[in-house]
Amino acid sequence: MSPYKITIHWHGVSQLMSAWSDGPEMITQCAILPGNNYTYNYRITKQEGTLFWHAHSSFLRATVHGAIIIHPRARHSYPFPKPYREVPILLGEWWNANVVDVENQALALGIGPNISNAYTINGWPGDLYPCSQNQMYKHRVEQGKTYLLRIINAAVNSHLFYKIANHNMTVVAVDARYTNPYVTDVVVISPGQTVDVLLTADQPVGSYYMTANNYASASGTAVGVPFNPSTTRGVIIYQGAPSSTTPLMPVVPAFNDTPTAHKFFTELTSLVGGPHWVPVPLNVDHNMFVTVGMGLDVCPPNVSCQGRPPVGAALSGNMNNVSFVLPTSLSLLQAFFFNVGGVYTTDFPANPPVQFNYTNPSINADLPLLFAPKRTSITKVKFNSTVEMVMQNTALIGVENHPMHLHGFDFHVLAQGFGNFNPTTDTLKYNLFNPQMRNTISVPVGGWAVIRFVANNPGAWFMHCHFDGHNSVGLSTAFIVENGPTPDTTLPPPPPDLPEC
Repeated sequence: MSPYKITIHWHGVSQLMSAWSDGPEMITQCAILPGNNYTYNYRITKQEGTLFWHAHSSFLRATVHGAIIIHPRARHSYPFPKPYREVPILLGEWWNANVVDVENQALALGIGPNISNAYTINGWPGDLYPCSQNQMYKHRVEQGKTYLLRIINAAVNSHLFYKIANHNMTVVAVDARYTNPYVTDVVVISPGQTVDVLLTADQPVGSYYMTANNYASASGTAVGVPFNPSTTRGVIIYQGAPSSTTPLMPVVPAFNDTPTAHKFFTELTSLVGGPHWVPVPLNVDHNMFVTVGMGLDVCPPNVSCQGRPPVGAALSGNMNNVSFVLPTSLSLLQAFFFNVGGVYTTDFPANPPVQFNYTNPSINADLPLLFAPKRTSITKVKFNSTVEMVMQNTALIGVENHPMHLHGFDFHVLAQGFGNFNPTTDTLKYNLFNPQMRNTISVPVGGWAVIRFVANNPGAWFMHCHFDGHNSVGLSTAFIVENGPTPDTTLPPPPPDLPEC
């Protein structure tokens, strides 16, 4: 039983016609209060692979999370050779503090949250941290066997590099969508993302460290500085390896190795014709160009605002110069279903209200851009319409790689790049044949990404940065997808045990 109010989000589950079970607080439901309960009911359809679940109230997801593993149906197989074993690898963060207090302190000071004290692999920090020499994840393998590692980044605020000494890995799926096999010696994984890899134990009998360390892309005066520079590690131990064997250590990437991260994020492609493959919709009904980044807010009452950013102001995230505010009296989904006014507006801009040189740091002197208005502004779209969104990072406060997660849908990632998106030249780079599909996209540091999806799931769907420190101060928005023309495309009524606000 949680001593705090809580909701659970089933991250990446499409929740087709079951929006009431998606879980984000004040988007699809009010929080479950201590001592109360709520039953999540949903079916997983046309998805297989690795997803995960986590708390969607405050920083609780730092410790309240777990894996969702969806196997092929009976008498169906993987689109790759069957592995000898399957191994979940959950990457996380650990604070030597109450994580709710960590977030509350950040909000009280108007700054980003304190950095974590350690990273973890399957809950263990590893032997590079003080007092944890015997707290390290160990996995034994047989030489010549192939293992399916289901890697999940459950960290709250950290992109991570993952490596295994002297071993290559073959990526076969991301975010529960199959990919063309992609051989790499490093996996780059953002908060909320999953990556499935095949690992063949093809090295001499011995022990080999696996590591996870931060990819910290941010630079500037406030965003993402400082960060946790430490490394967590576990160990792969070959059957027959002497207990006295000293494991080999991989060379970990530098924290700011953007070329390695970008190469990994951009070279993945979908397995055309594979299970649950979906072709790219070619006709777009709703075009959006959305700036994504951080800004400032007037220091609210009873908040000291004495740290970063400049004294007297608080951090505030925004999309298209709108800093999202969660409803307080009713969830978005309840307001939509019962047609209750005054909870949200449908005026989220489809384009930035002001065009500017988005990636030029000199824009930090432009106060109207820094101080975005706060409101519950969303986008309403027709059922079955195709939405294309260009997400453009800005240099306001500082440039950073933002992991943007869309609830209720998987999307095609058509293109990614650096600098300002150029519609004349960059649209020519679109991959309309086999682009990777995801539910969480890392918008490149100082750059842009283009996604496209079909709004075929009625309900209220959150879109937000999966850095909790940024999401909690407004780096988010939402979509309302209207009902379809038939009963089986109409949102059903809420369950009787839906929590009250």
